[in-house]
Amino acid sequence: MSLVRQLFSRRMLWMLLGCLVVFGGIFGFKFFGLYMMNQFMDNMSLPPATVTTTRVAQQRWQTRLSAVGSLRAVNGVNVTTQAQGEVKAIYFESGQSVDKGAVLAELTAAPETAQIEVLEAERRLAERDYKRISELYKKGVATLRELDQAQATLDQVLASLSVQRATIRERTITAPFSGQLGIRQVDLGQNVSPGDAVVSLQQLHPIFVDFSLSERDFSRVREGQGIELTAAAIPGQVFSGRITAIDSEIDPRNRTFLLQATLENAERKLRPGMFADVAVKVEKFRDVLVVPRTSISFAPYGNAVFVIRKAKIETSGKPVQKSPMGEVAPPEWVAVKRFVKTGEERGDLIEIVEGVEAGEQVATSGLLKLRNDGGVIINNENPPPDQLAPKPDNS
Repeated sequence: MSLVRQLFSRRMLWMLLGCLVVFGGIFGFKFFGLYMMNQFMDNMSLPPATVTTTRVAQQRWQTRLSAVGSLRAVNGVNVTTQAQGEVKAIYFESGQSVDKGAVLAELTAAPETAQIEVLEAERRLAERDYKRISELYKKGVATLRELDQAQATLDQVLASLSVQRATIRERTITAPFSGQLGIRQVDLGQNVSPGDAVVSLQQLHPIFVDFSLSERDFSRVREGQGIELTAAAIPGQVFSGRITAIDSEIDPRNRTFLLQATLENAERKLRPGMFADVAVKVEKFRDVLVVPRTSISFAPYGNAVFVIRKAKIETSGKPVQKSPMGEVAPPEWVAVKRFVKTGEERGDLIEIVEGVEAGEQVATSGLLKLRNDGGVIINNENPPPDQLAPKPDNS
């Protein structure tokens, strides 16, 4: 019995040793395959990336003072009622352009009109009394006191008529200046009170922009100086204007002063209340290095560009590199990543303060495909935009 147990134990041992050898061989083969594949991938050369390029250009830019402003109408009010009553008629449509003095709405004025008729009757009677007493005074029958009383009575009636006519005119609502109306805020038959808004009226051409600058720039600006304005609501378009007013004091709370510029707005694209970026043109010029904005690889840890330069190729016995697409020759150009410090942006261009030199070639597209010291192919058939003052096709 003990011999049987010993034989069985030996057989189980040999079976376990066999399983270990088989599975060990399988795992070893798998590990060796993965190791060789990693070695191949590490030593394999990726195909060159196709990019567009441009040269770092040197330009002379006019110095600008940047600010954020708010657009404001030259004249802008809420047209309101001066009297109380029911809206009898409305003579405008929302959004309509009107001229100064145009009738916008009328309130009912039946009692006031009837009172005019009463006062007209009193005026006629007062005129007859004054005329009769004047003739009697000339004949010496009436006294001067009676003549003065008749004149005073006539004057009072005429004054009452003037007041009543002014009251009736208050019930006719007119445009105080030419401009564009907003949304109607009253309806026919509505009972309104003095001060109730009827409609907004804005004079849009020309238009003001109010903005502030630091006190250190007070001596650098003057009336008549040119400005450029861009608004997020109207992308891709630049508006020109001139400074027309400079505040006479500095705000002691934030050490800034207020300026006002006037811009032409014949197309009514700019509207009151819009926020805008304002750039005041200063006479001083400066030399800058610029590249298209598409050349910059923006990142939280720093902005960078890819400088394209000739690859260092050794002609003696240079092996052919391998890639997923097959065997390829060594690249003629390589991309070198270089961190840069950027400055002001204008149009499609951005200023490079440090990191590159004038004339260096940088990639302008395909940045996501590039890696440091990676090969590139240059194709400049369709370069990205690089205009200092781009104009949209629909402008």
